[in-house]
This record gives sequence, structure tokens and C-alpha cells, in this order.
Amino acid sequence: MTQLILLALVGLAAQLVDGGLGMAYGVTTTTLLLALGTNPAAASATVHLAEIGTTLASGLSHWRFGNVDWKVVLRIGVPGAVGAFAGATVLSSLDTEVARPLTSGILLALGVYILVRFATSAPRADRLGQPLRRRFLSPLGLFAGFLDATGGGGWGPVGTPALLASGRMEPRKVVGSIDASEFLVALSASLGFLLALSSQGVNLTWVLALLAGGVVAAPLAAYLVRVVPTRILGVSVGGIILLTNSRTLLRSDLIDAPDTTRILVYITVLAVWVLALAYVVNDHVRNSSPAVAPIDAPEEDDAKTPA
Repeated sequence: MTQLILLALVGLAAQLVDGGLGMAYGVTTTTLLLALGTNPAAASATVHLAEIGTTLASGLSHWRFGNVDWKVVLRIGVPGAVGAFAGATVLSSLDTEVARPLTSGILLALGVYILVRFATSAPRADRLGQPLRRRFLSPLGLFAGFLDATGGGGWGPVGTPALLASGRMEPRKVVGSIDASEFLVALSASLGFLLALSSQGVNLTWVLALLAGGVVAAPLAAYLVRVVPTRILGVSVGGIILLTNSRTLLRSDLIDAPDTTRILVYITVLAVWVLALAYVVNDHVRNSSPAVAPIDAPEEDDAKTPA
């Protein structure tokens, strides 16, 4: 029972982050399932089954708050679904001992990307309102969908920064459109996993726990996307993903690093994370503080007081 409550809380927290950033639900929840000992294909299948419900709730919530561009959803979501089905098929065919470090490596790279992306820059908006072309969205969706299924996450970490970097959409519409289109990706990936694995290794109780937490958080996340400092949230999530997946990777049979190496890596990752978080918090506080007008010096009287 304790494990189910933990999964529901993780699903809730992950959806709050995903709804605010347009990424990290799959990366966060897959990281937890791998840490619990689930094989990579079953972990990704579990997460994607839960995401069918969470992404539907999230997409509807974002639509309710006016955060969705449906043209972008279709142009990136359909190729994403194709890529996700292919990725699910590939991951299901890999041996567990090969798949676990591969998946952790992908998640680790995504964690680095998220951390660096949100620590170093804010979204640009110099070309706001210009249309996004299909020749940009289709390959992006195909790649992000494939990565999402093989790594247990990747749709948001790839799609959201790419759309933000284009400068052609408001950040809230980028997040809403990515979350809404992820429903197609989750549905397609789940179909691929079920065809390849049947229900082998997939714990439906875990699916329901993750789903319950995510559905509860979805409406709140769609609202918070307007007010939460996304850079602080992004760096926080990136650090957690880095720390957890570096542990999984260092303990895998492929590397099997000695204890001293593991401790050094953990300390380094933690130090980088804390420094990045401190920098972003300080930058946010500095930029959000109202400018204080200089206090004028008191005027001197023209007439001097006689001695």
C-alpha cells in the first residue's frame, strides 16, 4: 500500500512538473520504476499506459485555459505516434541487461539537457506569431516519439525546447500543445508495447496509481503554467533525473563502478545541481525585483545661513 501511495504522489508531482514545463512526466516516473527494479520495456510500457489518461486530462485542461494550438498538435503528434510505435517495438526486442543501461543513459542525457537548457537561457520570443512549418514539425515529432518510447521519456525534453527555441509560439501554448499531442504518442507507444510484450511485466495497479496522481494534478498544472517560474522548476527536475540515473548506470553490469567512483560522481552531480539551482533562483529574484528609483539628495538652500 505504501508503494502505491508513493507512486500516486510521484505521478502527481511529475504531472505538475510536466504540465508546467511541457516535459519530465515520463522521464521522472520511468526513473522511479527503474530504481524499483522494473525492466526498461515494462517500465516504459507502464508509464505510457498511465500517460494515456494523464495526457488526455492534461490536454483538455490546457485547452480549457486556451494553451493549445491544434494545428501544431496534429503536425507534430501524428509523426510522433509513428516514432513511438517504432521505439516501443525496438525496446521490447532488446535484452534486459542491454536495455537497462541504454535506457538509463538516454534518461541521463535528457537530464543533462533539461538542466543545462533551463539553467542557461530563457525562451526567446523575437519571432512570435510566425507559423511553424510541417517540414520542421514532422521530423521533430518522429525523433521525439522514438526517443520517448525507447527511453521512457523524451517527448517533452526534445519537443518543448525545440518549439520554444523557434520563438514562434507563446511558452504557455508550447507547453499546452506538447502535452496535448503527447496523448497520441502515449497511445501509439502503449499499443506497440502491448503487441510486443502482451501484459508481461506490466503492473496494472502501478499504472492506476500513476494515472490517479497525474489526473488529479493535470488541471492545476495547466493553470500554474502561467505563474510558476519555469527555469527553477526545470533545473530542479533535471538535477533529480541526473542523480537517480547516474546511480542506476553506475550500478549496472555494463559499468559496475567501485564505491569510491560512485560517491565522487554523486557528489559532483549534487554540487553542479545545487550551484545551477542557486544561480537560477538568484537570477529569477534579481530580474523580478522592481527597480528602485535613486533617492534624490536634499536640495541646498540658495541662501546661506549667516555666520
